[in-house]
Amino acid sequence: MHNIVILEREKYLGGILRQCIHDGFGLKRFKETLTGPEYAQRFIDDIQKFNILYITEATVIEITPDKIVTAVSRNGLLQYRAKAIVLTMGCRERTRGAIGIPGSRPAGIYTAGVAQSFINLHNMMIGKEAVILGSGDIGMIMARRLTLEGVKVKAVFEVMPYPSGLPRNIEQCLNDYNIPLYVSHTVTNIKGRGRLESVTVAQVDEQMNAIAGTEKEYKCDTMILSVGLIPENELSLTCGVNLDKHTKGALVDEHYQTNVPGIFAAGNVLQVHDLVDFVSMEAEHMADSVASYLYQEGFPPSHISIIPDDSVGYVLPQYISGEIDVVCSFRVKKPAKKCAIYVLQDGKVIITKKLKMLFRQR
Repeated sequence: MHNIVILEREKYLGGILRQCIHDGFGLKRFKETLTGPEYAQRFIDDIQKFNILYITEATVIEITPDKIVTAVSRNGLLQYRAKAIVLTMGCRERTRGAIGIPGSRPAGIYTAGVAQSFINLHNMMIGKEAVILGSGDIGMIMARRLTLEGVKVKAVFEVMPYPSGLPRNIEQCLNDYNIPLYVSHTVTNIKGRGRLESVTVAQVDEQMNAIAGTEKEYKCDTMILSVGLIPENELSLTCGVNLDKHTKGALVDEHYQTNVPGIFAAGNVLQVHDLVDFVSMEAEHMADSVASYLYQEGFPPSHISIIPDDSVGYVLPQYISGEIDVVCSFRVKKPAKKCAIYVLQDGKVIITKKLKMLFRQR
């Protein structure tokens, strides 16, 4: 493929990986452990090797259904008429407002990614005593990072009855540093005037309602929120891409093509991945599809729907043609041991795969 351009709104390539200075990246993709910046640099090197044009500090403001891309850059307004568009905008973090924690509005409340950026990219300390709401991977990694910088992390609280992040992060980031993890707990109140002073934490029942009489107050000046990610799909909506109500990402076929011909999506803008290696591998599969689309000028229609049952949150792709082999991604609603996956067509089981364990991560 020729005439490829990457539009990046940040000053440098690499996205969120630039601030992820911990290791653990690349085990699947490169068979070695790398930090986030090292992992990103592998692909940046390839971009430069193949002389692929990239423009940083360029913010895309509109994509039309007929694939006209408009961006604002330091050199003024840029406009491209594309034959194919790849959407890889990633995710944004859920904030306090998104989960509706009551109380005052003091300083000292950060999403995990913002806190990580302050410490790792800007060398700024964010507090002295912290609690973390949510056991997502970035939240647990920040519990360790804050501890190493001298912050007293009092606890990690998770509203679900099981952790949200990878088991390795529970072990390496919490257990190794004696940071307690409380499942079925959530923050019910925030106190503080100019700066956060304390939070009230309570146990929750199976319906996620706070249980009266279980409240406990934790003195702290900092609270980190690690309560989930939302695919960044405002641009997708401007060009008519349909979204899945479960993933919040695009509805795609087996080629990662959206309902708008020639517009593709992959990575965290399509579905939230637990490992960046899976993001890369999914994007590489999509790239093969984009190349095929440009050579073939389209794909056969995908009219077969893949529908999950009540134990599965979602399945990708949502539509297939039935003419080629397909790799499916899915996320279960709760962890399970000694289980099996069944694929049915017209009520008949056509594939069965037994598994020792399934995790529900996000």
